Amino acid sequence: MTQALRIDFVSDIACPWCAIGLTSLQQALARLGGEVDAELVIHPFELNPNIPPEGQPVLEYVSTKYGSTAEQLAERHAMIRERGASVGFAFGTRTHIYNTFDAHRLVQWAGTQGKKLQLKLALLQAYHGAGKNPSNHDVIVEAAQSVGLDADEARRVLESDAYADEVRAEVAEYQSMGINSVPSVIFDNRYLVTGGQPPEAYEQIIREVLEKRQS
Repeated sequence: MTQALRIDFVSDIACPWCAIGLTSLQQALARLGGEVDAELVIHPFELNPNIPPEGQPVLEYVSTKYGSTAEQLAERHAMIRERGASVGFAFGTRTHIYNTFDAHRLVQWAGTQGKKLQLKLALLQAYHGAGKNPSNHDVIVEAAQSVGLDADEARRVLESDAYADEVRAEVAEYQSMGINSVPSVIFDNRYLVTGGQPPEAYEQIIREVLEKRQS
């Protein structure tokens, strides 16, 4: 029997583990097939709200924030590429960390068009796969077009302050719940799982969540 399941995926476009986690979660749901009718709801989070639109070099950012060296950054990127490859997400070269607020605003708008997940995936690919600037309006509009959204309407949203309050409110809500890292995935409005897990881990988590309903 198919069971309905709500999954809230809290993430930032700037986060490589969010790209891995969302890809893995989709694969887990595909494995579960007809067992689960999942409502996957995408939510915004800002890891770097103070980054300017032109971005900050990755090495400068991690050096300041974590004290990381160039060698440590290279090792981290190699690990991320390996984990991405394991789920079929190919990471490209990312030279800068960027502000993602406008991209989140357009994802909120895309939700009114039934394309929230699709645009989120396209933006993750644009940044992590192609190394494009996800704060650049041309890049965001290109991603919107790629999933069938109207380019002129998308640009009008970006050039206004539409959905700004909604994004800030959602980010504040999850921060108030104690979430400060992403991806954070909430299953069935009750169970929080953090980090970009492998598909088999998400599959097992979903099975356990569904089993707990029966107990």
